[in-house]
Amino acid sequence: MNKAIGRYRWTICGLVFFATTINYLDRVVISLLKGDLEKDFNWTETDYANLVSVFQLAYAFGMLGVGRLVDKFGTKIGYTISLTAWSIVGVLTAFAKTTLGFGFARAGLGLSESGNFPAAVKTIAEWFPKKERALATGIFNSGTNVGAILAPLSVPYIAEFWGWQWAFILTGAVGFIWLALWITIYDTPAKHKKVSKEELEYINSDKDEQTEDQTSTEKVSWTKLLTFRQTWAFVIGKMLTDPIWWFYLFWLPAFLKAEYGLAGRDASLPVAVVYTIASIGSIFGGWLPLNLIRKGFPVFRARKTSMLIYAICAVPAVFIQYLGSMGMWFAVLSIGFATSAHQAWSANIFTTVSDMFPKKAVASVIGIGGMAGGLGGMLISTLAGKLFDHYKALGHLETGYYIMFLICGFGYLLAWLVMHLLVPRYKLIELSSKSTPVTPVA
Repeated sequence: MNKAIGRYRWTICGLVFFATTINYLDRVVISLLKGDLEKDFNWTETDYANLVSVFQLAYAFGMLGVGRLVDKFGTKIGYTISLTAWSIVGVLTAFAKTTLGFGFARAGLGLSESGNFPAAVKTIAEWFPKKERALATGIFNSGTNVGAILAPLSVPYIAEFWGWQWAFILTGAVGFIWLALWITIYDTPAKHKKVSKEELEYINSDKDEQTEDQTSTEKVSWTKLLTFRQTWAFVIGKMLTDPIWWFYLFWLPAFLKAEYGLAGRDASLPVAVVYTIASIGSIFGGWLPLNLIRKGFPVFRARKTSMLIYAICAVPAVFIQYLGSMGMWFAVLSIGFATSAHQAWSANIFTTVSDMFPKKAVASVIGIGGMAGGLGGMLISTLAGKLFDHYKALGHLETGYYIMFLICGFGYLLAWLVMHLLVPRYKLIELSSKSTPVTPVA
């Protein structure tokens, strides 16, 4: 079937995957250099948490604005501006001389990196029919894990042989390779010369989207979007679950050092294993709803059933330390399972937006939800820093980690329940100057 239809949409998915990989490669460098930077700048756990929070605060408010910009100017221009900016800021971080300087650099990185997911999800909505969007999202979202895998396999070695400054310079410079490919290759499906008539018809095959004006430039205000329960379902879902991923991303190396004395190159393999498992979860997370749809499930039921399964799979995170007491690799594998559950969840929660909103509003809604997730991430980082400093002073740092893993275990079930109560059934909203809020019922 793919040969008859054409498969160029998967090339575009590959480009988005590459961009997301770079996004996370640049983002996690600081977590792997934490030990070196603590020595050079005398950071406490709270100092590090504050830098993480600065990134997340800038990322959160950046998401709100960049979503509107991507909807207004399109994915090609939006992605180009965002990735150019974060690559430049990533390189310039190497020249920070004070903690305040690092704060400005992390704020700049957060602001510029916020463009990735609104542009990525909108790209997938433009290039894929609904039944394939979760799989395509799962594939590009697995780039977050690949970036997190490449970082521990490269950054500690660069830092050891050339200094931590070169770790920021080299990882930041990778983005310029992607920019050359994106500018050369990307265009919308209707304009792209390599998209066959059959593939274009397949991309636009969803009946509920066929009446949508694909060329519309009508502005949809945040005020209007916030009148829909569907927006709030996505916002609350992101606020409750994104912080868990932020916690794993920025505190995993610190956990391995605190519990098992691993640092630098010694922590590279365990961190890489965690994110390898998470990559599998991301792709499986997109495959399962597609498989259910092929078996006759309506799109909304396939999406919700899959998300409930992933929420349940996150619960064993509460046992990470108990399993870790039997050996480090038990902890590593259980963290890997927890992060894979998150990535499977993430592949689908992003796709709920294109299930419920027309393409012209997708990036804006993603931006609003991304802001909520970023603010939640900032709060959890602040909590983690204060919690860890408190229990470290008491000589019981492991208690702080236990509390955090407890939050990680049950956050997804709470998010699923709230989302289900707000929107029992997904249905595409009509957004026009005359439209009114629609709240589907079961």
